[in-house]
This record gives sequence, C-alpha cells and structure tokens, in this order.
Amino acid sequence: METNESIKMTFPNKLNYFFLVQLFVREIAQMIGFSGRELNQIDVAVEESVSNIMVHNSVEDLPTFDIICEKTRGGIKIILKEMGIPFDPEQIKKYELSKNLDDISASGLGIYLIQKMMDNLSFRNLGTEGKETVMIKYLPELDVLKERIEVAEIVQTPEIITEKIEYDVRRLDENEAIEISRCAYKTHGYTFFDDHIYFPERLVEMNRSSQMISVVAVTKDHVFMGHTALLYQYPDDTIAELTFAFVNLEFRGQGALNRMVDYLFQIPKERELRGSYAYAVTNHIFTQKSMVKSQFKECGIMLATSPATWKFKGMDDTFQRISVLLSFKYITPPVPCDIFIPEHHKAMVGKIYQNLGVSHHSAVPSAAENRFDIGESILESGLNELEGCVEIYVLTYGADILHQLRKALRNFCLQQISAINVFLKLTDPRTYWLTSEIEKMGFFFAGILPESRIGDALILQYLNNVPLEYDKIELLSDLSRELLNYIKDHDPNIID
Repeated sequence: METNESIKMTFPNKLNYFFLVQLFVREIAQMIGFSGRELNQIDVAVEESVSNIMVHNSVEDLPTFDIICEKTRGGIKIILKEMGIPFDPEQIKKYELSKNLDDISASGLGIYLIQKMMDNLSFRNLGTEGKETVMIKYLPELDVLKERIEVAEIVQTPEIITEKIEYDVRRLDENEAIEISRCAYKTHGYTFFDDHIYFPERLVEMNRSSQMISVVAVTKDHVFMGHTALLYQYPDDTIAELTFAFVNLEFRGQGALNRMVDYLFQIPKERELRGSYAYAVTNHIFTQKSMVKSQFKECGIMLATSPATWKFKGMDDTFQRISVLLSFKYITPPVPCDIFIPEHHKAMVGKIYQNLGVSHHSAVPSAAENRFDIGESILESGLNELEGCVEIYVLTYGADILHQLRKALRNFCLQQISAINVFLKLTDPRTYWLTSEIEKMGFFFAGILPESRIGDALILQYLNNVPLEYDKIELLSDLSRELLNYIKDHDPNIID
C-alpha cells in the first residue's frame, strides 16, 4: 500500500461477522508491516472498539457500520464510522486498577485497553453524518532506531569547541545517514516535524532518487558535524526546500551551516532548480539570520504550521503552535510576466516582489475573464499529519471551485488539522476575482511562493480553532514585521 492509500469495507452489525472484521484489519496491518506483538495489540483494539459499537447499538438502530484502514506515514489509521445512537466516551467512568479483586469493575475497561494497545485514540462527532472512532498505531521502527542511535550515549550535552577547526563540506556518503538521524535527535529529540529524518535508509533512498540532495560537514578526523539538504516536495517541482539543517552543538560557531548552504547551491543538480525556499521558525531569530546570510528574501508567514511540542535543545519551550517565516531565493532569473494580484493585496504583494528583486507586471483582468462556469476544478493536497497542517494547490479553476474548497476545508477541519493553506495561481486572471470569495470562508493572506508547481502562487491560510498570540512571534527584519502586522490586520480570528 502507498502512504495515505485507504481501503473501506461495510459490515453488518451482527456478531457472526465479527471474525471477518478482525481478519480484514489484520490483513491490512500485515501488508503495512505489522507483526507479532503489535499485530496482536491491533486485534485487541479492534475487538474492543467494534464491541463498543455493537453494545451501544441494536441491529435496528445500526444495521451496518464502516471500517476504513489507511496507511499513514509510519503506521496505520483505523476508522470505525457509524450512524448509531450518539455516544459520549467522556461519560464513561475512568477505569481504575484495584488491588482488591472485589472492587474491580469492568466500567471503562474497553476504552482503557484500546488506549493501551494503540498510540492514539480519538472520538469524533460528525453531526448528521454520525460519528467515528479513530485509532492510530505506529510501526515499531522508531524503537529499533532508538537503539541504533544509542540514546544513552548521546544525551549528554557536549562542550562547545571555541577554537576554529578545519573541516570538509561535501556530498553525503551513504554510511553517514545514521549520523544525520543522530544529529536531528540531539537537536530536537523525537519531535522533528518530518519523521523521514529518523530513518537513515529513507534518507539514502531519497538521495539516490534525487528527491533530496544532502550535504554534510565533517572534521579532518572524520567526525560528523552537521547536515543540510535541498528537498523537492513534489515530482514536478522545479524549486526545492532548504531543510533538514542541523549542526551538532559542540560545532556551532564554526560557520558550518553557511558553508554547507553555499556548497549546496554550487554543486551540479540532477534535476532542474529554478529557486529554493526555506521556512525559518519564529520562536527565535537564529535560523532567520542564517537565511539572510544565504541571501533568502522574505515572502510570507505561515501561522501555526508546527506543533508546540517541537523541541529545540538549549532553548525554552514554546506554549503555542510554531509559526514560520517563508523566504525564497532565485537560482535562475525569473522571466517577467503578467500576474493578477487581487486589488486589496496589491500594495503588500508589490513590496514582497520588490524585496525579491522581481519586476512582474501587475495586470487587471477584463470582465470577460471573470468566468468560472467551465469544467471541473482540480485540487491536490499535501497533508502532514505530524505537523497538523495541509497544503492545497488549486491546479485548475472550474465552476465548482468554491464548493470544492468548502468541501476540502470541512474535511480537514473534521480531521482536526490545525493549519490549512491554499495556493492560488497568480498568472490566472481568475485569482484576481476569486480571492475575496475564498477569504469569506475564513481564509486570510499569508504571502506568496514564486516558481511553485503552479507558477507564482498567492498563499491564503486558515486556522482551525488555533489559539495564537502574535506578540510571541519573533522576527528579524523590518519587512517581516510589517508583513506580520498586515497578516494580523486581515486575520478574521482577531477580535478587537
């Protein structure tokens, strides 16, 4: 199965079908890679969750229910969706173990067992569409990886090397991939937003396929210092993200990050590269300084895209979801073209383009170009469950564009995705007319991304019940602070 691929089956609400339910889920879990103890735990969780459905619903109330098995990044998501009598798990008495056998009660035992067997359990009310139980189980690879990283050996904080040392910057050797995972762990523990970084074999494969270009810094004594990479997010991308940047604590201050970034842009590329973008966290300004040194220019701010649980060793914890500053750097000069900036954002977008050193022509479409009655819309989404955010690219406008966006927005909100970002094609005149209609759904301005998979894109963002304090966002440059104030002024979640 491919990641995010799902299989759905409908079962009668009858006990004699119970073994088929377990067999279905078990077969899918085995296909994904589960075995042994973890597979048995999934069996127990499915048994308890299906039992809950059957106990609380008669066949007359609920003749059938659905089970959806989805392969996620690192594991399996199991969804039991049904239209039975409303059920509030909070009303069930919490199960408590007791040393006195006479005091032991079965109340709440089913939910207790599911929570013990699975990594995540949630219940969602879907209104007129019923309700669902969602269970997530991760493959035990991270447990194996913890042993390979030798946590006990590396958790000690090393002393920073103050004298300047000599070191080499070069492409990654495949046997060094484990050092990247170790470096990520030293910096972020197991909280980093992309779990690819914790699987050395994945990093090797991504480099082999040219999806990623990794560069490392290594001392003359062959001690690993740090890593950074260019990552193509989509197969048809001609821009790549500068990401996975780590330097081991003892080597900070040696200029390794700047040298690795410079080297990345100098070496030949197997794929076309028109530009590069980077996200710098805004709970401190250190990564923003690195972007300035590497000649990246600010072009947007994406609010609440990463969970507050993302840790930075040696820095204070944040208590709200982390926002990021989006910056861009052209590798090849852009060809001037007509772009259709919505009138109410023209001044801000103009400042961003001026900062990027680009002279596109801001055009106003004719009334005849304000048409959305042809064909179907095509949207593509990139969901990052670990971060709780999603990117929606509008590839083609059609007559149903607003309906499709409302549908996508509703689905992601029901999935409890915190940050939802929409990318609109600036070279399409219909973006000029449509933006204000999309903003009526609760979306608001975030910035632009040049040379994206749909060309230069206007970014709108939506926050799904996310508490956010703007004064906790730290920014380095005057333009980024002006951009944040502009975004705040357009954020419909701000109550004066």
